[in-house]
Amino acid sequence: MTRARLNIFIEPEHAKRLDQIAAHKGVSKSAVIAAALASFLSPDGEDQREAAIAKRLDRLSRQFDRLERDQNVLIETVALYVRYFLTVSIPVPEGQQEAARAQGRARYVQFIEQLARQIQRGRSLVREVHEDIGPAEADPTQADAQSGTDADAMEVPREPA
Repeated sequence: MTRARLNIFIEPEHAKRLDQIAAHKGVSKSAVIAAALASFLSPDGEDQREAAIAKRLDRLSRQFDRLERDQNVLIETVALYVRYFLTVSIPVPEGQQEAARAQGRARYVQFIEQLARQIQRGRSLVREVHEDIGPAEADPTQADAQSGTDADAMEVPREPA
């Protein structure tokens, strides 16, 4: 079989990478280029590239669906809490407002500390909610990472002394 001789120009970083691959594989640069060109020109090559792209898009779609689901849980959680808080909160008398603000600041500090502990432990309230809902709704890719919860996973803030 006769081969055609070509003189081509490539970017310096491509030439360097070509040298590295040829040396690593123990073949000539011509063999590496011939294999790459055969793959690129192969009718199956386009199908393989399309399948790889479709696989990546499917993975991204699943990730986006999980993000959307988790965001909906968070939105509903905040909305329910706000409704509950506004329903059960009583107005604070004028003389007790400064004490109420101080208590609110202390509770906020406790909340931030608890949130930090939750995040540092790698726990996710959204994931716990999905686990409580049931295995059919839980995220199967994260099931092994969160196998069980501690009793202190959701600590109740205490009133400052």
